[in-house]
Amino acid sequence: MAQASRRPPNPPETVTEAPNIAKKLRRLNYWITDRAIRGVLAALRLVPFDTRRTLGARFVSGVVAPLAGFRKRVRENLALVLPELPEAEVSRMIRAVPANMGRTIVELYSPEDLKARVRDEPFQGPGVAALEQAHRTGRGVMLVTGHIGNYDSLRAALIARGYRVGGLYKPMRNPFFNEHYVATISRIGQPLFSRTRQGMAAMVRFLREGGMVGVVLDQHTGLGEPLMFMGRPAMTGLAVAEMALRYDALLLPCYGIRRDDGGFTLWFDEPVEPSDAMTMTQALNDDLERQVRAHMDQWLWTHRRWKGMRAGEKPDDEQAEEAP
Repeated sequence: MAQASRRPPNPPETVTEAPNIAKKLRRLNYWITDRAIRGVLAALRLVPFDTRRTLGARFVSGVVAPLAGFRKRVRENLALVLPELPEAEVSRMIRAVPANMGRTIVELYSPEDLKARVRDEPFQGPGVAALEQAHRTGRGVMLVTGHIGNYDSLRAALIARGYRVGGLYKPMRNPFFNEHYVATISRIGQPLFSRTRQGMAAMVRFLREGGMVGVVLDQHTGLGEPLMFMGRPAMTGLAVAEMALRYDALLLPCYGIRRDDGGFTLWFDEPVEPSDAMTMTQALNDDLERQVRAHMDQWLWTHRRWKGMRAGEKPDDEQAEEAP
């Protein structure tokens, strides 16, 4: 006589409920964080643009930075790549770097004011002629920058002059914040391409049709190559150089550097000559390094740029390459 199959016992409810509770708490935290950011930004919009930028800088530097651990991160990165930096300069940097972040956030959330501020700024640097020629001939351009100054000041200025410029962005983990963030930066100009399979495909079509695409290259990626940056190996994605080679696009380093008068120096450096992806990407790292050393407090020293490169630290192998 066949025995009836025995059903496995139901797992304890706590096992199945724990992930759901964690997910709900994380979503609640995202919502609260987003509401706080919205509130601060709404209050800042009540004052003029320059005052708004100053208050944003003070808020991020004085309130957000110590709570979020930004000062500690800046200090650690400086100790890694610039151990000889005097303590007085380190102390200045741990406040100045978050201040630049605050100004940039306010500018991104003030798209009309930002566009007005950069509309008449001249294009400068040895790469301007190559930029203009590509614009005339309809050649695709990879506009490669870093998190220094305000990278979107370049996109705003180019679009104001009639250039077809798209931007590539990484969706935020916080879905509530991401919704209004994308809507806001879209007001600077479109198209925008998300770092998803569909977004990348649309970006490639735009590039092949002669569009210009702004990308940032100074983010850690677990699937990149350990190229040199600031005297240390830093995992760097090769996708930008690979696309430039594949689609015969101009590879142009460029920067929106903040000035003391509240404006921006829109700088276009020499185009990177075609060779191989690793050599070209190293040239981009070297170019950005020169800008970082010249404008130390305008770079994003809070980013884990050298993740996995410190002694005893494991590399992040699970993170997909971020073509900035």
